[in-house]
Amino acid sequence: MNVHVKFLGGARSVTGSKYLLEIDHKKVLVDCGMFQGLKELRLRNWDSLPFEAASIDAIVLTHAHIDHSGYLPKVVKDGFEGPIICTDATQGLLEIMLLDAAKLQEEEAHFAAKKGYSKHKKPQPLFNSQDAENTLSLLKPYPYKKTIEVVEGVQLVFHDAGHILGSAIVELQINSRSQTKTIVFSGDLGRNKNPILHNPTILDHADILFVESTYGDRTNENEDLEERFVELVNQALKREGCLIIPAFAVGRTQVLLYYFQKFMREGKIPKVPVYIDSPMAISTTQLYWQYPAYHKLADKSLQQPSVFDYPQFHYYRSQEASTSLNAIEKDAIIISASGMCSGGRILHHLYHRLHRNRDTLLFVGYQAEETRGRKILEGEPTIKVFGDQMIVNCHIEKLNGLSAHADRAELLQWVGNFKSPPKTTFIVHGEESSSDALKESIEKELGWKNVIIPEYLESFELFAGI
Repeated sequence: MNVHVKFLGGARSVTGSKYLLEIDHKKVLVDCGMFQGLKELRLRNWDSLPFEAASIDAIVLTHAHIDHSGYLPKVVKDGFEGPIICTDATQGLLEIMLLDAAKLQEEEAHFAAKKGYSKHKKPQPLFNSQDAENTLSLLKPYPYKKTIEVVEGVQLVFHDAGHILGSAIVELQINSRSQTKTIVFSGDLGRNKNPILHNPTILDHADILFVESTYGDRTNENEDLEERFVELVNQALKREGCLIIPAFAVGRTQVLLYYFQKFMREGKIPKVPVYIDSPMAISTTQLYWQYPAYHKLADKSLQQPSVFDYPQFHYYRSQEASTSLNAIEKDAIIISASGMCSGGRILHHLYHRLHRNRDTLLFVGYQAEETRGRKILEGEPTIKVFGDQMIVNCHIEKLNGLSAHADRAELLQWVGNFKSPPKTTFIVHGEESSSDALKESIEKELGWKNVIIPEYLESFELFAGI
């Protein structure tokens, strides 16, 4: 039995994760993400994949984030008909996120045709809503810790990655006639001591390891996170304006709501209205009731079934309700997506509030290169929104420590639990500086050999003649 891997994404970048395993004549794709961020990366979504979609026997997903799952409808559109194996909660998220991604594709194609900026006479979406529906019909959900046969001779177990609801570490067992080899994909690893999610599961053996490196070169601020959170909220409200928070609909918004209700209950911040202006965030929040085994809020000790029902929280689904927020001048908190200000309803809030010197824009997550959020954080005086250059006159703040990604120390701690070094360790899903830093840390601090940062489209032989 021979096993190869080809890196179709998530190599020297934090996006487009796709890892093609060829196990003799079987093909298993681990993750199927869309490229986001830099234009040169986004253009890869339109490249032909170096395989026939119909030739893939199965797809395994670590979690539902679009950079790990968003290319699924395109692969299905191109002929894939096999099972898409994921956790139960990931299925719940995908039912929300893939339909939304398809809608955005359709709207972008329509807008490009209307404005005439596409080189094509009739711009087409990468995939449409029907493709997304077809994808959802192929999902095969399983709980953590259950052994699943992916293809003949290959078994899978999902372990809790603690990153978002349903996120998983993938442990694959390759069974030949004479021996068994273990391949582990970390997926995106979460933080330790997340108030909502469990810590990432500790594993102690892998023959081949794929480990993410998003924050491989930095340490998240943790010590005074709550004090800093309270300080920033109080400062913003004392300016007699509104606090605007761009936040990812999946994961980040729910953590924010946890802290807002906690600090309001404790009297540390004023009990002002908190508007959740994101249909996806609202739908995602409802999944926490549907999948109690995937988080800590159902624990009796926390007594938190009412966390998201707090009286100060107002969930706005309709466009009309969203628009009404423009009239609020002070004493309100608005949470809206997307987290990097790349699209969604947050753009309308930026359009109406960037120029207001009493308002505060608070970033609570990673801002990728070339995104609108990164440009604002780096102090650009004007930002283009809906084709207009908007003056940035509001207060800009950043809160570190809320990231859903393990930092350098937590990554090293997780990797350090393996009893012996894997035969090969691949550093994936990180910008070059982050991947380089984690590789150096693993080699120097753990003494591991054969630690590799793969290139896009590079292939490796993992096992020969096993």
